[in-house]
Amino acid sequence: MIKLGLTGSIGMGKSTTANLFAEEGVPVHDSDETVHRLYSGIAAPKVEAAFPGVVVNGTVDRRRLGARVLDNQDALRRLGEIVHPLVRADADAFIEKHRKLGTALVVLDIPLLFETSGMNRVDSILVVTASPEVQRQRVMARPGMTEEKFAAILANQVADRDKRRNADFIIDTSFGLEAARRDVKRIISQLTHRDLG
Repeated sequence: MIKLGLTGSIGMGKSTTANLFAEEGVPVHDSDETVHRLYSGIAAPKVEAAFPGVVVNGTVDRRRLGARVLDNQDALRRLGEIVHPLVRADADAFIEKHRKLGTALVVLDIPLLFETSGMNRVDSILVVTASPEVQRQRVMARPGMTEEKFAAILANQVADRDKRRNADFIIDTSFGLEAARRDVKRIISQLTHRDLG
């Protein structure tokens, strides 16, 4: 079974690309979705213990948590120490399930793949990118996004050029959905030797 790590900086089109793999029948483990699930489950009391007041009705309030950790390296590190092992355990269970099923290819959607040494857990790396103009336009259109927030997020991510330098595959989503879909099919064909047309 081939494990393809999918990553990219904020606003690059990573989630859309992950969906394109899913549409082609490739199982995708989504780290962001896993974190959402964990924040309403086993992670909530651990996060509340570290950051009192961020859990509301049993679920981590991401806005409250963000206000506490975004500009604080020590707080981000503490949060990572809580969340990353839980996400990794969930991904390991996903991999084991598909290994038993004999699945040929799975995608691990890991936003902080390089930042958390996730490259050691995958066989190939796909970096999703876009032009700086397209990235800024997408990110600034998000609700509640500010220039300061955007700058803080970028400061905590490995630079796009460094991600691309370490990639086995690159998809530039600046060219639209159909171009990205063709790239996804090409990558699946290359990794599984299936002709997707």
